[in-house]
Amino acid sequence: MEKKLYPNRNAFGRNEINYLKKVIYYYKSKKIDPPYQGHFEKKLSKEFSRYMHGGYSLPVSSGTSAPSSPLKGELWFDTNTNQLKVYDGSAFKPSGGAKSQSAEPTSSSAGDLWHDTDDDQLYVYTGSAFQLVGPVYTSGQTLSGWKIETLASSGGNKVVSSMYAGNTRVAILSKETFTPTVTQSGFSSIKAGFTLNSTLGAVFEGTNTQASNIDVSGTSNTSGTVIAGGNFLRSDAADTTTGALTIDTDAGLLLGDSQELTVTVSSNDVTVAQTSQDKDLKFTVNDGGVTKTPLTLTGADGGIDMTGDLTITGNLNVSGAYNYTSSEIVQHSDTFLKVNAGGSEADAGLIVETSDTDDARLFYDVSENYWAAGENQSYSQIIRAADTTDDGAANHSTTLKSSSAGGLTLDSMTLNAVGSITEGDTTNKNVASIGAIVTFGDLWGGSAKTVSTSDPSGGSDGDFWFKYEA
Repeated sequence: MEKKLYPNRNAFGRNEINYLKKVIYYYKSKKIDPPYQGHFEKKLSKEFSRYMHGGYSLPVSSGTSAPSSPLKGELWFDTNTNQLKVYDGSAFKPSGGAKSQSAEPTSSSAGDLWHDTDDDQLYVYTGSAFQLVGPVYTSGQTLSGWKIETLASSGGNKVVSSMYAGNTRVAILSKETFTPTVTQSGFSSIKAGFTLNSTLGAVFEGTNTQASNIDVSGTSNTSGTVIAGGNFLRSDAADTTTGALTIDTDAGLLLGDSQELTVTVSSNDVTVAQTSQDKDLKFTVNDGGVTKTPLTLTGADGGIDMTGDLTITGNLNVSGAYNYTSSEIVQHSDTFLKVNAGGSEADAGLIVETSDTDDARLFYDVSENYWAAGENQSYSQIIRAADTTDDGAANHSTTLKSSSAGGLTLDSMTLNAVGSITEGDTTNKNVASIGAIVTFGDLWGGSAKTVSTSDPSGGSDGDFWFKYEA
């Protein structure tokens, strides 16, 4: 259908002037002001549509205030905001369109769009400020934030959410585990949940539920570097480890609610300490189901209490005194007992405690080079067999012994406290009392009795000879 152009408007032509007069007379007779969308405006719109051979025409008004009694779909150019608005049946609203410029528009209305040409971002006016619609990153920041993507896999396409920072994919969020068929840098496989880019060395920082509360229900390790929560030692309950426990600090090991037992290291020296004042350090064993304490380090006096047999392989060196034993007999399996070992020469031996000022002693006198014995500081030599002699006359100070023939030779003999020879009891043949000498003739009858300085001549069995020297 051919459409005609509307004739040029001549604002001050004869027809326009006559028509204006008609309008004025019409509303004067009606005694009302000319309204928007009034009688003549509607006639003009119909005539315009007829002239254009169909369609719909609607005049557009402009001004600082909205038209009164508008029709639904009516247009109004708001000169306050420089916006074209349309009546939706209840109010005039912006007809759409966005301003594309670098600076934020002024005099905006709710719903207005603004394209920021500097950052390539779209904003919408909320009625009080422009709110970013997207993208969340500027053109200079490049792709940053979440992006919904589809990745191919052997099990079909998978929809994932990828997190980018500066156009680099940092992580992928997925609802299932799969392996992409197209190589994805840093993501050889994608796990159900959150998978980080392996090429970035990315880690989670901060606290989350599973990090602060380890799930200990499982004990099966998925690999040598992924350890199940049930394989970690607990600090709030008794626990067991099958591996060696290493404390790599000299501060060492602390035990007890008051840290009574400590094992520490200083200059490679190890100290095991009972830190509670005057308390003991005990070592116990299970002897046939009975708990026994063979060794106690006593805190009250710093001593050592031992129960049971003690076996020492090696030397026992005692710098203090050996006080006493409750045993009546001390036994040694060694064949010799050595005293004063390693010391300078000194009298040494055995002391037996007595009531005297000085106890009874058996010792070796190093100044005299002989063994001595006695008590109360009165000691005399112990005579050896090698110190005795057959001839008392030749060795006046040496102990006598009989010869192999039974003879005994004396230089002289003194009978103390007697002074004379007394005969014995010849009748009963009894030995004389102490200090007396019996006349042997009375004892042996007719036997010859000789006293001389030289050997007697002749003689018979039973004869007795007493030899003396002048």
